[in-house]
Amino acid sequence: MHLAKLVVKNFRKLAHAELIFQPGLNVLVGGNNVGKTAVVDALRALLAGHDEPYPRVSEEDIHRPPGGVPAGDIVFEYVFSGLDLDDEADFLAALVPDNKGKLEAHITIRYSEPDKAGRLRAKRWCGEHEDVSLTADMMENLRGVYLPPLRDASQGLKPGRSSQLARLLQLLATEAGIEGINKALQELDSELKKHLPIVSTYEAINTRYQSMLGPQLMQLLDVGLSASDFKSLKSRLSLLVDAFEIEQNGLGFNNLIFMAVVLSELTKNPDSCYRGLIVEEPEAHLHPQLQAVLLQHLESIKAVEGEKPVQLFVTSHSPNFASIADLNSLVCLVDTGRSVVTFFPRDVEFKKGKREKLERYLDVTRAELFFARRVIFVEGAAELMMVDALAKRIGCDLRQHGVSLISVEGLNFDSFLPLFGDKALKIPVAILTDADPVEPKPAKKSEDAAGPEAVAAPMDASAVDAGSPPEDEDEDPEPVYPAAGEVITVSANTAKMKACEDSYVKVFHGLKTFEYDLALESANREPMLAALKEMHPKIAATLTAAVNAAADDAAKAKTLFCGMFERPKNNVQKGSFAQALAQVIADPKLPFTVPTYIQDAIKHACQAAGKP
Repeated sequence: MHLAKLVVKNFRKLAHAELIFQPGLNVLVGGNNVGKTAVVDALRALLAGHDEPYPRVSEEDIHRPPGGVPAGDIVFEYVFSGLDLDDEADFLAALVPDNKGKLEAHITIRYSEPDKAGRLRAKRWCGEHEDVSLTADMMENLRGVYLPPLRDASQGLKPGRSSQLARLLQLLATEAGIEGINKALQELDSELKKHLPIVSTYEAINTRYQSMLGPQLMQLLDVGLSASDFKSLKSRLSLLVDAFEIEQNGLGFNNLIFMAVVLSELTKNPDSCYRGLIVEEPEAHLHPQLQAVLLQHLESIKAVEGEKPVQLFVTSHSPNFASIADLNSLVCLVDTGRSVVTFFPRDVEFKKGKREKLERYLDVTRAELFFARRVIFVEGAAELMMVDALAKRIGCDLRQHGVSLISVEGLNFDSFLPLFGDKALKIPVAILTDADPVEPKPAKKSEDAAGPEAVAAPMDASAVDAGSPPEDEDEDPEPVYPAAGEVITVSANTAKMKACEDSYVKVFHGLKTFEYDLALESANREPMLAALKEMHPKIAATLTAAVNAAADDAAKAKTLFCGMFERPKNNVQKGSFAQALAQVIADPKLPFTVPTYIQDAIKHACQAAGKP
């Protein structure tokens, strides 16, 4: 039995959010103030109660629409799937058949009718009819444990009658085991009382006490073990870590220990049909390596003989978690600017091999895309170094606009693109790629093209895999160095990317490559040569003379581009050059022209979110 769907209506940031969960691990990701804690409180509204009070819901929690006022009731709807016969018997009144005829348990909570303090009253019911109340037995069968962010786990591990450690000990204890512990404690207590320090201590206290109160008023005293039976022992049991008290251990490791205890108690507890563990921001006290270790363990948890399955809900805004989590486990909350929507990478249809490729590419940096509000994808390190500097040149700060700049390290855009667009993450996405023009074949050449953006692919672009040359194309096509305004035929890969455009995803390219298009602008060549001079003074001196001698802008751009990146040997490294150039153009007084296609890409990404 697991929670398959949660619908949140009219609650805080969420006007209407439908979240689909899988058995096992679910990682809820999203930026700050996007509604992750609202989802957590919606889960707790049903699953809390054993160890903590239900979350308080007040009038301030009612969703406020943009430009409107809060109104209406807050509603949480829960659908549990995967019920066995025992579960169906326990939730008989809640059963509703799905579209395949399988039975699900439906539970609803509605908050309405505020009291004088503004607190909303909760009404819980099950099934399809509001008059069928959720019973106490059903509530007892739903067991949840919540671990808040910035928690001090050592408090939950301290000795006490209600500590997690005491609960686990009680669950694992048998009658024979309890009798054995009681007998051992009594024998130990008897032996200790024979030792002189304890005898002397008892006599000193008892003599003083008797002289103080007299034989008629004094009580019977004894000195011995305070935990002389199993019941007392379990409330005084504590954990030691490397021979130190738990309070002396680090917060991160204490959190891992506490999770291990909680998971053990949940899986061993036979009293509930459903068990859930909700963890907010587990990365709060864990360095990246321990984050990876924890997530891999949570993903690997399987039900074994004698244990009950636990469904896990983890909220995070750590790219470390998003980068190593299985795509099937991710549940994304995305603020489009107009509303918060949900997105499930598991539902995306990838072409053959692209899903596996994406999972390999999702390192910490690229996993930022799951938290982004706007994205600019670039090919490699050179663009990654330069685009932010170019954006500032046109008066746009990418960070202030919430734009994530992500390199796909080559032409791997098609592994990332299925995650965005009209049918996926609805945020502005700009793809900056090279045109990589080729000589048009006579049969394919466009006759009515009117500008540099009018292109004809050398073959059907939809049949070409990104990064792979068409079978009928030469392996080393003759390079093309177009002039400004010249009609070009873009590569099959670029044409294929253009075919993926929709209202949110747009592809931007120049006439050839990033560096060549920069060099076509007359104002840019001097700063480019200055950056080159810092790296390779001799090459810069030679190229300066050659560029000055070239006839026109196209010839000068070709001379500069080829003199750096198409040398017979020892090409200039594009990433290093871009870093040097970004430093040079950081001086706002230095003239520099941002190519139009790059300006258009930046403006598309920086537009108001949700308004493509």
